[in-house]
Amino acid sequence: MRLRSAPCSWLTALTLAACGGGGADAGPAPTSATTPVPTTPPTALERPADHRLVWADEFDTPGLPDASKWVYDIGMNKQGWHNRELQYYSNARPENSVVRDGKLVITARKEALSSAPDWGGQAYTSARLITAGKAQWTYGFVEVRAKMPCGKGSWPAIWMLGAEGQWPAGGELDILEHMGQRPDWVFSTVHTTSGSGANGKGDGRTLATACSQFHNYQMLWTPTEVRFGVDGVQHAVYRNAGTGPAQWPFDKPQFMILNLAIGGDLGGPVDDTIFPIQFEIEHVRVYQRAP
Repeated sequence: MRLRSAPCSWLTALTLAACGGGGADAGPAPTSATTPVPTTPPTALERPADHRLVWADEFDTPGLPDASKWVYDIGMNKQGWHNRELQYYSNARPENSVVRDGKLVITARKEALSSAPDWGGQAYTSARLITAGKAQWTYGFVEVRAKMPCGKGSWPAIWMLGAEGQWPAGGELDILEHMGQRPDWVFSTVHTTSGSGANGKGDGRTLATACSQFHNYQMLWTPTEVRFGVDGVQHAVYRNAGTGPAQWPFDKPQFMILNLAIGGDLGGPVDDTIFPIQFEIEHVRVYQRAP
């Protein structure tokens, strides 16, 4: 979800051609019409057998999200959020975040909460929930089962930020980002001092049912690499090059963030006819290696 201006190194999320991928010369032509084209089987991403559940929210208690697990991030409402985003994040407002029917529902609306003391002129409301001060982790397998909203201008994300230090030195792990302007694409990105914002590292995949079905968005974080996948299939990996904290700050704790941004560098132009839209999460689970 990057805290500064948005990307380009992962821009396969927007267009392969822009970053040199794809195009007419993307691969060799087959030697004959009957020659099969070799394919590489997908790399599996599974929870290691020695990892045990250490933290979870199954969203099974109706009402506002569990205050023992989540807090609301509202700190930049007055001055405006990063990446030229257009939303106002509300605080414990069921119209924007509520647990019902076994799901956390984050709803973005076309409305201006001009009576709020920290209102910064935004024409949309939404919510941003974080575990900062409640829970943080170093290494492990993370799984978030969710369904994306759709519509031009939506920008939901499942991600983690370093609990120590400033961005990008503390590191950022984007488990899942999605843009309503391209509903069939999901992607993951890593941000560090050596590569952040437009130079973040990652990749994504086509997922035709991202907005119509729930999927398991997953990350396996070890001392040597971070792997990202959907439904047990890997689509991106970031490895520890052993060159120091500028490239690998991921030996320190990170906290979880769930949010639905509107517009901005990745959300793009907003279609006001889409509202209200909902980002639905069935569970968040964190597993770590047993002692």
